[in-house]
Amino acid sequence: MQWETLASQTTYTLRRSGRFLVAQLNQEHQVLSTSARNGGQASHVRYLLNHQSCEGTGHLDRHAVIVDGGLEAYHNLVCGEAGIPSESAAVMGTAANMNYVGLAHESDEDLSVTAAVTAGVEGNATAAGEPAAWRETADGIRKVSDYTGTINTLLLVNRPMTPGTLARAAVTMTEGKTAALQRLAVPSKRYIDLATGTGTDQFCLAAPVEGLPVLTSASTHMKFGELIGVAVRRATMEALRWQNGLEASYTRGLFHALGRFGIREASIFEELASFLGASDLELLKKNAKAVFYEPLVGASAHALATTCDRVRYGTIPEGVAADAMVQQAASLAANLAAQVHRWAEFRSRLRPHADQDVKALVLAAVALGWSEKWRTS
Repeated sequence: MQWETLASQTTYTLRRSGRFLVAQLNQEHQVLSTSARNGGQASHVRYLLNHQSCEGTGHLDRHAVIVDGGLEAYHNLVCGEAGIPSESAAVMGTAANMNYVGLAHESDEDLSVTAAVTAGVEGNATAAGEPAAWRETADGIRKVSDYTGTINTLLLVNRPMTPGTLARAAVTMTEGKTAALQRLAVPSKRYIDLATGTGTDQFCLAAPVEGLPVLTSASTHMKFGELIGVAVRRATMEALRWQNGLEASYTRGLFHALGRFGIREASIFEELASFLGASDLELLKKNAKAVFYEPLVGASAHALATTCDRVRYGTIPEGVAADAMVQQAASLAANLAAQVHRWAEFRSRLRPHADQDVKALVLAAVALGWSEKWRTS
């Protein structure tokens, strides 16, 4: 195999070849990982392997290899393909492309942290606490439903840490991943909340055994915790930028902000047909990108989504929920129309729609703003 070195320090070498990404540890490390074999906490692991295990959709032959032989047998197979010893490796698998790995390096004086993340959220993003897709019983694991998408995090630290700090570093690392999803407003693919991760996320976290001083805290109050959070957040955002096209600027759009409330690009013109005249609808179709990605329209859409969340969570009393939502919808319409001075008028016209569901209110706001853009009152 032809290997490309992506990063190198005294304690590790990170290299990539085709479907494989390997961190080779150059000295004894404490490793905490989700690997099926050698997982948990281990000091004999010398290789951290992330790899593309299958295509994202319809790759049943490869899936059968994983299921039929079992995870430990698959571990051995993958290590053989990558040319590393299976008995001293921790393995992560994903449908994500290794060429889209996000790399981030952060340092503070002699302390350094490197994060290498592959990420995909288009099919499997979830929020902690949502109904699960799998059930584990005495008879094994059974599928309730099927989703794809994974965030795999490989985190390398150049200083030793106590066992408790190693565990706390995993917490901070996870928070960094979730912070990236928050910044990109990634929605759950199954329910209405914003995502906190995916249902198949994995990680490998490694720190050398020898060296001084030993780190005793990975709290976000400490510089060490800051480095972990920043590196993982940056690397996760970079991976999602390449794997899923989630540029920060792209997330301003109407569909990204309100898709979890049913506003979908694939169906919006059909759904707007009952709100708009034929000529207005045809003009909107011809100018859709400019309209749906207009920055002030996007700002209003995100504000409306946040207000709806606050209503669902009980932050805003039910008695004023409709008024709170229609205020944001009126802003959306006024910004789309480029006539913010008509906000009060638009609010009044949209108020009857606020007693229905969010989707109906948004469709009414889009239709109102677009139909009034080239009219004056």
